[in-house]
Amino acid sequence: MNPQDYKIIELIPHRSPMIMIDKLIRTDEKYTLSSLVLKEDNIFCKDGYFTEPGLIENIAQTAAARAGYLSQEAEGDVRLGYIGNIKKLKINFLPKVGSEIFTEVIQENQILGVTFITGRITCCDKLAVECEMKIFLK
Repeated sequence: MNPQDYKIIELIPHRSPMIMIDKLIRTDEKYTLSSLVLKEDNIFCKDGYFTEPGLIENIAQTAAARAGYLSQEAEGDVRLGYIGNIKKLKINFLPKVGSEIFTEVIQENQILGVTFITGRITCCDKLAVECEMKIFLK
């Protein structure tokens, strides 16, 4: 099945108001792309901008959607994940409310239930955020 055929709530354990992705655009064994339109009522939007915690959560949820999609395709359950570490976080700018952001996650490695990813968020074709994360799956 195409990743876009799934509803996001089928792929991640989060529920409103903590859902930080709208669409899973593409995913495979290593690469995932999601999108989110930033709305004023988003709990991580403040003074017209999407704030740092929302950006980090967006990357983590993109990784979670990838894991959920792969689990669904293998007829398994969506697993809970936790951010274990964030490294090399660079925030170039905070995206404005009303913008659409695109988030790329690349799985670098997976060892003993720990997934190592690189995440990047772009907005208006400009790099807004990049980082590395360790995500622990329950």
